[in-house]
Amino acid sequence: MASRFLLLAFLAITSSIALASDPSSLQDFCVADPTGSVPVNGHVCKDTKLVVAEDFFFSGLHLAGNTSNPAGSKVTPANVAQIPGLNTFGISLVRIDYAPWGINAPHTHPRATEILTVLEGSLQVGFVASNPENKLITKVLQKGDVFVFPVGLVHFQHNVGKVNAVAIAALSSQNPGVISIANAVFGSNPAISADVLAKAFQVDKETIYDFQSKF
Repeated sequence: MASRFLLLAFLAITSSIALASDPSSLQDFCVADPTGSVPVNGHVCKDTKLVVAEDFFFSGLHLAGNTSNPAGSKVTPANVAQIPGLNTFGISLVRIDYAPWGINAPHTHPRATEILTVLEGSLQVGFVASNPENKLITKVLQKGDVFVFPVGLVHFQHNVGKVNAVAIAALSSQNPGVISIANAVFGSNPAISADVLAKAFQVDKETIYDFQSKF
């Protein structure tokens, strides 16, 4: 009886693990059809008879992004929005350009782990572990160095050099999403109550209003 119970428990655990992962692809590809009207978790497949090479192609990651903005950085994505053929494959790419001392401000990707490679320059990178430790894991990277940002954790990059920096990052989702922390907290629509934010950040409401005016 005990052995039968252990067997059933094992099967239940393994089944739940299997169901927790993405399903295996049931066809060679499922090119996203942006004109599809059926609401699905992802994109409706384009008719395979209409699929062309351009559905799997993107050009532009060799071009430097415009970093003339307050953050001093520019992210150029190559995800399912730019490459329809990525649909269902669980992978995407970005190029990030940084002006001297520019930052890719603290943000999260709710659906993807990120692996970043520095192509040019020096970057201080880091992520913060979840509560209650909130431990900062940080390192200065040089050309050719690689760093991983775990899915969902707040992370950032900062160009600590006097010249432009460039990085390429791969993400484990066709549509990783991005939540910029400052924008989400101070630039939400409608705005989060200043009373709530003042208490959360332990500052006066006038300070919150000033922050909100910037986003």
